[in-house]
Parts: sequence; C-alpha cells; structure tokens
Amino acid sequence: MLSWLQAVISWVPVGLPAFVAVIVIVVLVHELGHFLVARACGVGIKVFSIGFAGEIVGWTDRKGTRWKIGWLPLGGYVQFAGDAGAASTPDAEAIAKMTPEERAGAFQLKPLWQRALVVTAGPFANFLLAIVVFSFLFAAFGAKTISTEVGGVAKGTPAAEAGLQTGDKILSVDGRPTRLFFELTAAIRGSGGKPLVLAVKRGPEVVPVKVTPRLIDNRDIYGMPVKTMGLGVSAGPDSPENTVYLPVPLHQAPLAAASQTWRIVDLSLTTIWRMVRQQADSKSLSGPIGIAKVTRTEADAGFYAFASLIAFISVSIGLLNLFPIPLLDGGHLLYYGCEAVLGRPLKEEVQEAGFKVGLALVLGLMIFATLNDLVR
Repeated sequence: MLSWLQAVISWVPVGLPAFVAVIVIVVLVHELGHFLVARACGVGIKVFSIGFAGEIVGWTDRKGTRWKIGWLPLGGYVQFAGDAGAASTPDAEAIAKMTPEERAGAFQLKPLWQRALVVTAGPFANFLLAIVVFSFLFAAFGAKTISTEVGGVAKGTPAAEAGLQTGDKILSVDGRPTRLFFELTAAIRGSGGKPLVLAVKRGPEVVPVKVTPRLIDNRDIYGMPVKTMGLGVSAGPDSPENTVYLPVPLHQAPLAAASQTWRIVDLSLTTIWRMVRQQADSKSLSGPIGIAKVTRTEADAGFYAFASLIAFISVSIGLLNLFPIPLLDGGHLLYYGCEAVLGRPLKEEVQEAGFKVGLALVLGLMIFATLNDLVR
C-alpha cells in the first residue's frame, strides 16, 4: 500500500497534467466534430461540455449555447435542442412544447441523413486529428523506431549463453549491417536456427559474438504464449541514444499518417475479435489508470512520444465510439439504421431500454479494464 501511494505521489506533478491534457485534447476534438456539423445542419445546441459533474467554469455564447468545463475530465458531450440529456436521448415532452422556430433546430426532427452525419462527425474528427498529428511528426522528425541496443537478456536463452549483455549494440548479423531492432528480429527469425555471428559494440570495442537462435517461449502482440525463433533479448529503452528517425518525404507524410492510423484501427479490431474467440489475453485491456500511467511515461520520453500517444488515444476513442452500443455514437447509428429500415424511429421505451443496456455495458467494460490496471 505504501509503495502504491508513493507511486501516485511521484506521478502527480507530471502525470496528472499530461493525463488531463491528453483527455481534454481528444475529447475537445471529438465534441467539436459533432458541434461543427450540427451547426452546419442548423441544429440548436444547448450545452458543449468538456468533463462531467459540477461546472468549474462556463459561459453562454450569443446563440444560447452553454460552454462549460466539468470537474471530472474523463469525457464530454454536446447536448442538442430536443435532447433529454448528455446521452442525446429524445425528449418527446419538450419537443411537443416547442414553437415552430424551435422545432426547426431540434436534432430529433432533422432528416435522418443529417442526424447520422452529426453523429459520425465526432469519431471522424478523432481519426482526422490522428492523421494530422502523425503527418506533422513524420514530416518534421521522420518515422520513429529503435536501434539494436539490447535492453535485457532473459536467463537460459541463447543470448545469455553467448554472453550478450544489457547495453550491447548489435551492428551486424553475419556481416550484414543491422541498424534497427526490427531488422535484427527479422534476421534472427529468418536464420532457420543456424549459428550467427554478431558484431557487437560493447563500450568502445566491437567484439564478435557467436550465437545459435532457437525456439523460445514468448508472447505475441495479443498477449498469447507462442514459441518464436529468437535469442532472448529485448529492445533497449525509448531514449535519445536508442532512437532512430527514418526520413519521410513531405509529400508522403499524409499517406504514411493515414496508413499508421489504419494500422491502429486494424490492430484494435483484430485484438477485440481475438479476445471474443479467446485467442488474445483480455488482461491487456487498459482503463483510465493504465492510460494515466502510460501518459506519464510518454510525457517523460519527450514531445514525439507524447504527441504519438495523443494520436493513438484519439484513434482508440474514435473507434470505440463507433461500436454499435446504445449510449455511444455507434449506438445512435444503429438506431438510425433501424429507423431507415422501419421507416419510423424506434419506440421511445425501446430506445430508453437500449440506453440502459448500453450504460451497463460501458460501465462494465470500464470496471473490468480498471481491475486489469489495478492487478498490473
């Protein structure tokens, strides 16, 4: 308990403002997506909130929208005219009492395609933020990766038996220059278990090390146990000395950024599908505590790492909101799909029941992820 308390205290000076900054930026962009498209469609907007619970500070603009910041910075919402609350559930009683002018701005009375566009705009804004951030990083710095510095050597592995040490830097494999850690991994896995000669920089000297890769116990990116051809070394730290920036031409940066964003989406969806099929470790799910911890680590690592984290979280939030769960944006789209098929909105009690189920699912997922964080 004491060690946990000390960890929290040491986290607060850097971790807390970094965590709040990440959440506020990602949420602000998401809600601005909803807001801007809603305004373009003539929807009346009652509240634009960053955070929940009581209002810390707020103001009302000339169009009657209340802009506010809440005490709990774990989300946000835009409440439209015709909404009963932050979840955009329809307020049939309020809509019935509206004047013709007010009804023209009611979100629930807008054409189906406009409502779908407004709902989709939030996640789209998150994906766009990620592409913009990655484009800037690639154009200004390049694509970040790590060199072949050895960060750790597992006991009983070929690397340990050959005498490799933490801090060694592998310069070549069988005479082929090796600059990046993923190049080293590819060379080892492609060796077929044949002996390799590594040129290893150890301090001021370069020494040859003969090592024979073999199948060793490992875990894949989904947390599942696998056997891979390897040496038993892990990558070095995310430090300036161990970082390599691969140049990305300016005109290729947006495409590279879009590809990076898609890789995050693809990996996330694949992981979820594998979890459903019990082919991925559900313990890898992280909640607010895990995100807070990573935020501190990335803030310490520098601007590039911190900006990349913002882009990653933005993609994750955008994707999560597209899941067909009532309460999330994807749940609204699910309702609109039903409306398009039936030719009428779902009954109010059906929508209300769906929102309750969605709330239970979202809270259950958050609790499960938080328990994972605490166990770790």
